[in-house]
Amino acid sequence: MSGCGNGSDNLEDIGNNFKKVVVQPPKKTTSIIIQQDSDDSQTITSSLKPKSTCCSAGENKSSSSSSCCSSSNKVEEKQKSSCCSGGESKSSSSCCSGNNNKFEEKQKSSCCGGNENKSSSSCCSSNNNNKVEEKQKSGCCGGSEKSGSSSCCKSESTTTTTTTNKQIKDDSNILSSGATIIEGNIIKASVGCPSDTPLAGSEAICSSCPGQNACKSQADNPDKKSIEIRMKVIKNKILVMSSKGGVGKSTVSSLLSYGFSKRNNNTTKVSVLDVDICGPSIPKLMGVDKLQIINSEYGWIPPKVQQANHDIKVMSVGFLLGTPDAPVIWKGPRKTTMIRRFLKDTFWGKQDYLIIDTPPGTSDEHLSIINSLKSCNPDGAVLVTTPQDLSCDTVKKEISLCRQLNVPIIGIIENLSGFVCPCCDEVTEIFKSDGGKKLAEQFNIPFLGKIPIDTNLGKSAENGVCSICDHPNTPGTLAIHSIIDKIDQIIIENKKKL
Repeated sequence: MSGCGNGSDNLEDIGNNFKKVVVQPPKKTTSIIIQQDSDDSQTITSSLKPKSTCCSAGENKSSSSSSCCSSSNKVEEKQKSSCCSGGESKSSSSCCSGNNNKFEEKQKSSCCGGNENKSSSSCCSSNNNNKVEEKQKSGCCGGSEKSGSSSCCKSESTTTTTTTNKQIKDDSNILSSGATIIEGNIIKASVGCPSDTPLAGSEAICSSCPGQNACKSQADNPDKKSIEIRMKVIKNKILVMSSKGGVGKSTVSSLLSYGFSKRNNNTTKVSVLDVDICGPSIPKLMGVDKLQIINSEYGWIPPKVQQANHDIKVMSVGFLLGTPDAPVIWKGPRKTTMIRRFLKDTFWGKQDYLIIDTPPGTSDEHLSIINSLKSCNPDGAVLVTTPQDLSCDTVKKEISLCRQLNVPIIGIIENLSGFVCPCCDEVTEIFKSDGGKKLAEQFNIPFLGKIPIDTNLGKSAENGVCSICDHPNTPGTLAIHSIIDKIDQIIIENKKKL
């Protein structure tokens, strides 16, 4: 298992829809912007309580230009210094006459501080003269400065401002789950999160994201050339997928491998890759769960199905566990590393078909296997569902995933459709029927066929033997052969279009 733990164990799962807090110190405002996934922005304005203000509300203003902090100023309790305090003489210049509301952390000195002499130029000019500090020590124009006769701190202090989206010039600082644009079958990254692009984890916006390493491990694939070499000699690569659990993906994968292997007088070479890292079941279904992987100079040699007339190789994380009950408690990056090692380190040899069994969902394993095979031209995905509306609605997510990631969909299989009588082989619709067929018609996807609940197939799968060999004439076996014929035909037609 050395080399399998290259992923980060310190990353927490990152949700797609979370807030990115953007803290900008704008030049003319004092505000903290919180940008959410929507186009609206919320502004938390600073409600600051400066300890001293010059010419505060309610004070009398003189009409002459020389009144600075007139006698009507109300100085707050514990005031340590004010604008134009002390006995400074004023000339024709204005000190602290304007917009100096700069938010600084632990600011020690104010505008026009120190012993600077001011003449006809304005010091700290603009409309806001409150410098907000933590533990402020001195006010504007404090100390022993000499200023002109014009008003110091002339305008009113402003501590509350509003900010709109127009003030956010750099949209790349906004991280949003809806930050990608899909045009047709092409994903284009707009402003924001580049997680679905080859630059995931490498953009400047990623530097502050806690999921940077996870995204980078998905995007960076140093094993690309090794994987391409291994996959180049495999003619057809088929993914068996479904975002719904319990629909029989692993069973369908094992039946497809047995069915393909029986073709051409049992000379067809088939391999099965189980990328269900946390719940591997292919070794049990194929009857090789007691075997082990052999490490050779050519790579990992996968176990072979021991039954006669079959040339099927099987690779799964189940072979690497100490006991069958040992859990696999891995995060995304480690799963990605393991899947890539299966592809690049396994000595597959020349194969006619590679059947890839995937776990339910649309997450780590799916992204890893699809990205790893992107340059190897996989033939597409076979989607599995049951007739019920709940299953069909969930499988729609898998359809969307395939289309967004440019994975061809070979077709849809409706599994567990009807019950085969063990006495007369009559099929009875005990559940709702045609859900998979209607789903295929809705999305204009080929419908491959129905696989009924056949007790003969179930018993063979539990014992890890080939049900197609043991029960060649049952409705379940006949359905499998019909589905395989359609898959072959669709693959051939798709390759002609390339």
